[in-house]
Amino acid sequence: MNAGAREADARVDESRQLYLPDFCRARTVLAIVIICELTALVLALARNEAALGFWSDLARTSLFLLWIGLTNAAMLCMLRGYLNRQSLPRGSAMVLALTAVLVMVISLLAWWIGGMAGWFKSSGIDPQDHWTFLLRNVFITLVVTALALRYFYVTHEWRHNVELQAKARVHALQARIRPHFLFNSMNTIAALTRSNPARAEEAVQDLADLFRATLSEKRNEIVLAEEIDVAHTYQRMEQLRLGERLQVDWKIDLLPRDALVPGLTLQPLLENAIYHGVEPRPEGGTVTVTGEFNKGMITLVVRNPLPARDVTMRDGNRLALANIRERLDLMYGEQSTVKAGRFDDEYIVTLRFPFRPVRK
Repeated sequence: MNAGAREADARVDESRQLYLPDFCRARTVLAIVIICELTALVLALARNEAALGFWSDLARTSLFLLWIGLTNAAMLCMLRGYLNRQSLPRGSAMVLALTAVLVMVISLLAWWIGGMAGWFKSSGIDPQDHWTFLLRNVFITLVVTALALRYFYVTHEWRHNVELQAKARVHALQARIRPHFLFNSMNTIAALTRSNPARAEEAVQDLADLFRATLSEKRNEIVLAEEIDVAHTYQRMEQLRLGERLQVDWKIDLLPRDALVPGLTLQPLLENAIYHGVEPRPEGGTVTVTGEFNKGMITLVVRNPLPARDVTMRDGNRLALANIRERLDLMYGEQSTVKAGRFDDEYIVTLRFPFRPVRK
């Protein structure tokens, strides 16, 4: 097995092991707090301890569960790197064991504090019945933790499958450079070799750069400047064929060029705009690419004219748009949006996603 294959296998194995959420994130910690509070509310309602009083019981149960939940989250946050290097069965068993030990320690401390504070006398609990209290807490925690781990694993596998499908669609998108584009480009270059050899040489270089960029395996995330360069290269190749019929109005001066974006985000939109909007029109048309950056959000808008209504519309290939939507969702989650549709005599595609700078 060569080094590239071993590296690919390592990436696959790593992606299949990382099924625990990141307990270092504030969003995950907030979810733990909410779950603990809801669980405490259910337990307090179920017990209905008249001797303690509902609110006192709820407060003590909340304190106990938050103590367990937040301490466990801190422990898993610190051990995340180590746990993620373990196999799935070993890592899961370690999480269960660590959680059980943590609950035992906290339960013993809670029992000792309760005895010192005199809670047992007011609630009628036998001070010698600490083993029942301890074992009950450990058993309940193991059941809940096992269910949570199963949920995390299923969620991770679902997300992993979505990522694999997205990557497969990227490869399909990379292989989708329409044959007519390649053939027309080669015919244009052949004609230029006689009339303008220097321009023909530049066109060959542009075509090579375009294929090198679109077929690269390392274009999962690139800076926006590179994606814009690829789109400009594609425009130059189509300009050779369509001439003055094709105009592209770039209004992207306000965009942060160091923003990370999924590869093949802008170029396929420009390709679709030219193929479906400009090329079928005898008089051609103008594709407008607009970029805005406001309050940490990037907005890209690609709009193109549509052919006359009596002109037969070309069959649409929504692979590019669906793939861009999926990859933006994987990269930015619910913070990204993709909108597309016909408005009057234009087709408009709008991408909106947060600014994420290059990691240094």
